[in-house]
Amino acid sequence: MAEPIFECRSASVALAFGGQARPIVSDIGLSVHEAEFLSIVGPSGTGKTTLLRMLGGLLRPTSGEIRMRGEVLTGPPDGVVIVFQDYGNALLQWRTVAANVAFGIERHLPRKECDERVAAVLELVGLSKRASDYPWQLSGGMQQRVQIARALALRPAVLLMDEPFAALDAMTKAGLQDELLRLRDQTGTSFVFITHDIEEAVYLGDRVAVLKGSPGRIDNIVDITLPSPRDQVTTRQLPEFLAYRYDLHQAIGHG
Repeated sequence: MAEPIFECRSASVALAFGGQARPIVSDIGLSVHEAEFLSIVGPSGTGKTTLLRMLGGLLRPTSGEIRMRGEVLTGPPDGVVIVFQDYGNALLQWRTVAANVAFGIERHLPRKECDERVAAVLELVGLSKRASDYPWQLSGGMQQRVQIARALALRPAVLLMDEPFAALDAMTKAGLQDELLRLRDQTGTSFVFITHDIEEAVYLGDRVAVLKGSPGRIDNIVDITLPSPRDQVTTRQLPEFLAYRYDLHQAIGHG
């Protein structure tokens, strides 16, 4: 296998609380490869978002290190985009939906190309008819779709996603899951995807990492060998899918 994009080497983070250092994640050993979809699951409070921030260069390990393409990560790297849960603070409320999506690319692309890319990703997330609206005029689920569209417009090498579909209805969620897989196949983008939905983790993932404990540690990494392309109906009915779902429920709920 080729050199990983990301490699965590015994990475730990401790944050200050009440004048004392509290360990959040400990001894993380994890790799992310080209065009891989890595799902991360685990109980609340095990440091999943902290791990994502570490990969995004927003938080440096207290000990150990994280490398991107062989180089020690010391800050936010080029080609890596994070989509957080907090869409309300992530969007610029005074800019239209289209202008929010264009925010990261408008200074780097000709106007026509920028407009075409914005239109394409808004179509992808089902917001073409809301391009002239403002975020405060949209539902929470729609605002999260704007944030996803803005990330996709950047065409990142790695997309780090923190429960991005939690606020979406089931049909929109399923459609975006399939679009992410198609995007990965078409562009070679790598995904690190945090979710509390075990079925979502299995459906999307090439591997699923289980984070447990306090501080959080990688308890298990499961290779998902479901056939591709995946289908929302037939894939979820496969005996292998049900077995992965059961095993991950057991892994998260016990030990």
